[in-house]
Order: sequence, then structure tokens, then C-alpha cells
Amino acid sequence: MPADVPPSARIDPTVPHAARRYDYWLGGKDNFAADRESGDAVAAAYPAIRTTVIENRRFMQRATRHLAEQAGIRQFLDIGTGIPTSPNMHEVAQLVAPESRVVYVDNDPIVLAHARALLTSAPDGATAYVDADLRDPERILGHPDLRATLDLTSPVALMLVAILHFLPDGDDPYGVTRRLVEALPSGSYLVISHATTDLVPRHIAATAAPSAATSMIDMAFRARDEFASFFDGLDLIPPGISPVTEWRPDDPPEQRTPAAQASMYAAVARKP
Repeated sequence: MPADVPPSARIDPTVPHAARRYDYWLGGKDNFAADRESGDAVAAAYPAIRTTVIENRRFMQRATRHLAEQAGIRQFLDIGTGIPTSPNMHEVAQLVAPESRVVYVDNDPIVLAHARALLTSAPDGATAYVDADLRDPERILGHPDLRATLDLTSPVALMLVAILHFLPDGDDPYGVTRRLVEALPSGSYLVISHATTDLVPRHIAATAAPSAATSMIDMAFRARDEFASFFDGLDLIPPGISPVTEWRPDDPPEQRTPAAQASMYAAVARKP
């Protein structure tokens, strides 16, 4: 349904939505029966899904903190925000640099309502919410709230965290990502995490795609080479492409979640 339809008219509790399903896996309450049924269908085939979403959020926090502390990034564009779960991206960034500015983008009206109520900035920074779909980069880039919050002539961190696997090849996820990166200046960063079956045992991988279909939300599990293609023309920063649990982890090796229990790739790259 087009994003310019009033939000209240776009809420369909009978159809699962990725943001609300994610909220269910995180133990939230902002979801419907359809979201829970969809989440349970995935969990039946991949019981570690709740661990996966927790580790994915931890990666987002580490990547945000690294970019704010080490790369001096003060602007973040987070597409596929999801229902707010503290600490949110702007809280992480503004803890390092209170002047940080963050634009959140999602296409779920429930996310919109929560974001406007809860995603409040530190006084020295700014946050904004854009009601738009990743598949429409021109709407995102041209949105007046984005333009009022971010200066696209200065470096921006583009955060595509656990969102691109919801775009099948027919939606041109590589072209969408390229268009967004092209709009950002040199010195900007691209942050991606993405579901894969590379890191799990073969018998679990064999059931992942059917379970995703049963969940009524299409997902594209991409292999390492496919994931790497999102970063064509960019400079990966160490450690490069890694399991989401292994990207600059805070915990010592013996305390980390095994990759098979959080089967996602993660990487951060700089635009030359």
C-alpha cells in the first residue's frame, strides 16, 4: 500500500510485518497474532532466531559506537528502523557525541507512532522519522524531514541493518543500495547485516527458505559472495565481512554466541 495513505488505514493486523515480528522475537508487546504466528513459524525451523535478533541489535550498537568514536561520524540514516528498543541508535551515537543527528526510516504505521513518541533527541542533536519504504530511495532522499535533519554534503552513516534480506532480487536490492550510497559524499559509511544460511548446519539451512515462506514474509538468504556485492566500490574496514557476532565484539571468544546461533553476515565500509 502506498506510503501516502494515512497511517491508520495501513495497519492490517491480519498480515505479519517484519518490524512487529522482530518486536515479538525481542519480547515486545507491539505485535499482532499474525506477527506471532509468523515468528513462531520461523522459530520452529530455526530455534535460535531470538538470539539472532538480539545479536543483530548488539552489532548495530557496536557499529554505531565505532563510527561515532573512531570515524567521527555525526550523521546517521537508519532505514528499516523497527519498533524502538532501547538503546536506540541515536542514544548510542549521542552518548559519544551529543550533537549527532539521526534520521529513522520505516514503512510500518505502528513504528511511526512509536518513533515519534519515543525517539527524542539529546538537546544538542536531532532525530527525525521518515515514513517510507527502502524500495523507494528517491522518496527517502528527497523527504523534507531528512533534508532538514541531515546535511548530505557531509559524511553520513547509512545503516541497512537486517533489512536487505526482505528485498528479493526482483526488487533490485543492489541497485537500491547503490542509489542511496551514490547520494552520500566521500567519507560516508555503509553498514549492513544480512541473513544467510552459510553459517548453520546443512539440515537447518535446508528448512530455512520453506519456513520463511510459511511465515508469510519473504526473505532472501544470501551467501557471502552475494553479501559482498553490496559493498562493490567501497572500502571494507577491519574485520571486513564476518559473522554478526564477530564484528568487533565486546566479549572474549569464550563468551560469544556461536555464529550458527546468529546466522547473519555483517560489515562496515567507507565510501572513498
